[in-house]
Amino acid sequence: MADVNKETDGPPPYSPAAFDSTLLPDYNNDFITEEALTEFAKALAAPDNSPSADDLSLPQAEPRKFITALNDWRPVHQRVRRRRKSKKPPRRGKDETREGFVYTLLKWPLLIIVFGWLLFLGIAYTFTRLYIYLYEQGITWRGRRQKLRKRLQSAATYEEWISGAKELDRYLGNDRWKDTDEYAYYDSKTIRRVLNQMAKLRQRAELDENGTSHGKTPADQQSKAVEELRGLLEACMKNNFVGFENPRLYSETYYGTKDLVQEFVDEAERSLNCLLQTSQLDQDAKRNMFKHLSTNFGRTALCLSGGATFAYYHFGVAKALLDAALMPEVITGTSGGALVAALLTTRTDDELKKLLVPALANRITACHDDVLTWAKRWYKTGARFDSVDWARRCAWFTRGSMTFREAYNRTGRILNVSCVPSDPHSPTILANYLTAPDCVIWSAVLASAAVPGILNPVVLMKKQKDGKLVPYSFGHKWKDGSLRTDIPLKALNLHFNVRFSIVSQVNPHINLFFFSSRGSVGRPVTHRRGRGWRGGFLGSAIEQYLKLDLTKWLKVLRHLELLPRPLGQDWSEIWLQRFSGTITIWPKSIPSDFPNILSDPSPQRLARMIHVGQQSAFPKLKFIANRAKLEHAIQQGRRQTRPSRAADGGLANILSEDDLRGLLKRTKSDYENSTNDASGLAPPVFSGSESSSSASPRPGSPVPNALGFSFTRKPKPRAGAPARLTPAATDPHNQHAPDSPSLSQRLSGWWSARKSP
Repeated sequence: MADVNKETDGPPPYSPAAFDSTLLPDYNNDFITEEALTEFAKALAAPDNSPSADDLSLPQAEPRKFITALNDWRPVHQRVRRRRKSKKPPRRGKDETREGFVYTLLKWPLLIIVFGWLLFLGIAYTFTRLYIYLYEQGITWRGRRQKLRKRLQSAATYEEWISGAKELDRYLGNDRWKDTDEYAYYDSKTIRRVLNQMAKLRQRAELDENGTSHGKTPADQQSKAVEELRGLLEACMKNNFVGFENPRLYSETYYGTKDLVQEFVDEAERSLNCLLQTSQLDQDAKRNMFKHLSTNFGRTALCLSGGATFAYYHFGVAKALLDAALMPEVITGTSGGALVAALLTTRTDDELKKLLVPALANRITACHDDVLTWAKRWYKTGARFDSVDWARRCAWFTRGSMTFREAYNRTGRILNVSCVPSDPHSPTILANYLTAPDCVIWSAVLASAAVPGILNPVVLMKKQKDGKLVPYSFGHKWKDGSLRTDIPLKALNLHFNVRFSIVSQVNPHINLFFFSSRGSVGRPVTHRRGRGWRGGFLGSAIEQYLKLDLTKWLKVLRHLELLPRPLGQDWSEIWLQRFSGTITIWPKSIPSDFPNILSDPSPQRLARMIHVGQQSAFPKLKFIANRAKLEHAIQQGRRQTRPSRAADGGLANILSEDDLRGLLKRTKSDYENSTNDASGLAPPVFSGSESSSSASPRPGSPVPNALGFSFTRKPKPRAGAPARLTPAATDPHNQHAPDSPSLSQRLSGWWSARKSP
């Protein structure tokens, strides 16, 4: 599946054309209008509507004293005796969870003790990682093995990397591991049995298909092989069926996996295409089958983490996926990753191949202010950057005030941005074309990047039908999504059935803790004694213990609420949330990235980050390609068998399935009653009309005709009564609807032909 053809690639990161900013599409077009920025500034200046956004840990202001006289003739400062209350209410503060004598007495001693222990664990963990690094450099990477590794790391294209990876696998003897079926992390016997059965059934189905055209095989025998193949695929085409998608299967070699697993993936793809093209299954059977397969197999999502300017490594990861034709349709971004995700989902593939180059650095100018300017702004507003200025510079990456729905209609990719409300009680939202279709993308990107102290919380903006921007969600303010959900896997599974995640992780505060003791996808553990543990078993065991102990004590601080809340924010989630996925890509940063964490990159620095991002993604592409083979085959089957939907409205877009079933049931009942009615009165006239609908079809999908019907039912003549012509029937100017079936018959035929997939 991975495309290694160099003709499809964009300019290499270090080529002269990659530094020419005049070749960037829409380089001189800012897209944003002053009217949009004015409305955004008004929304930011409006008072906050949510009283729950107050920081409960701060001391509350005393209420203002209101002085008045009892009447117009009494003095103002007259002493008035107050009535004694029988029972005084208990004295409680605003934050009742942080009160109590024992809590106040033990809070700071416990906090100091735990922080001291965490500091000791952090130092020990650093020395442990240093020991593992020296162990690998001194024992593993020496001689020819080191030369082959350097060649692999210097590969500029994916095809060069594949050549180097295969040579390194041959030298290390990894090909022998591929030839052997048995492995502890998947059921090889079941895979072999299913593979053989699937191949036989597919061959029989293809022979039956050819025999059908020549009339050589009976019809009942022709469909038997197809039905068995269909049942087999529905049983085995599931996410990680018997472990065939276990990442460990791709962690023992630099390129590829077990030959048995590769044969199973290739045969499953051929079988899916065979069932899609066969004429032995009707359209309804194919539609139901591919719907079932899609539900069980799930979809793939690309998740881009936050990390300030470290997020520019995502450009290299995206370029590697794009050049290999493996870019997923579902893309999510948080904080700095939201800016990259917005660029990927608002541009087409041809535009992205020209944009993911070092010259893009000339458009990244968010940190253009000098130190004196941002110091004054931080003193006055509590934030380093100005929200309106960031909106102006961010709008180019989102093609102006484009909404989530407009981006989906333009590129077919689904953008997701994680935003956290400024108050501590409301849940996090994942903005996309389903949850917030009319929300402006640049406002969501700013909200997802609003780290306290760096950028103040901002208001999400919504585009109305006339193009005017107004505040979204009652004008409530939102801030950085990395504070709670850097990688929103649960929400992605809920909205889009995501079962397979590709995470590009660049957060600097957790980069040190990403360590795979048994190797990762495309990066096996290899040392002179064979496969095993990185740094030996002792080194890996100490690393795991220290990391788990660090996590435990951070959870203790969070659950006992011992951590302070600077800037009114609970910062514990930046350590304790999930940061990985099915495949986790972490580009290797360098020490110079840390002092430049809040500065714009130069073209030379961005070229290095794109190159490093590509290099970190190359080992994962084979695993992603095998997953994409099956997913694309299933999605293609769904698109080709999807029933036609009315683009301009109609009964299918107005009524739900339950409404249609109820209407069908009532219509049948009315028809039976009217048939037995001796009066011969006709039932009421039903008419269907087309109406506009906001639901838009997927880009590239066929647009069919709408369902619209209008007919009347003639009264049933009495027995023995002569046929009579009414004046309306004899009037040539009066046009009657032609005879048509009853409403129940029409709805029955329509419902069976247009079941939802």
